[in-house]
Amino acid sequence: MKISIIALAATVATLSTVAIAAKVSPLGDAPARGTGLPAGQCIRSHDIRNHTILDKDTLLISGGDRSTYRVTMKGGCLAGASSSDPIITRNPPGSDIICKPIDMDIGIDKSGFETRCIVDSVVKLAPEQVAMVPKKLRP
Repeated sequence: MKISIIALAATVATLSTVAIAAKVSPLGDAPARGTGLPAGQCIRSHDIRNHTILDKDTLLISGGDRSTYRVTMKGGCLAGASSSDPIITRNPPGSDIICKPIDMDIGIDKSGFETRCIVDSVVKLAPEQVAMVPKKLRP
């Protein structure tokens, strides 16, 4: 009997882990690596107004014009972070324009310790895509 309970608990834990790992973003698959913003859709870093963390790889930011941008990271950089954690943005010297992933240097401040992230893609979301994101997860 004792072994059955332990085996059941292990099975439930495994299934829970698989379910979390298989969680699908409401926005679908991430954009292709290196995807950036086309001319005319670039954003200035000082126009970033708010952010939320959608999942372990996805940060949503809002711009000054009320646009929403999807920023994907490599390696689960956002795992363990919450939307209330401050984001730290740095730009290459002499530029505050964000058009490509390389234009963003992002860190997450978790209790005074910064976790640096490698940006994989940056895209502007269409209004229909923003509508697919639950309201509590919108920036």
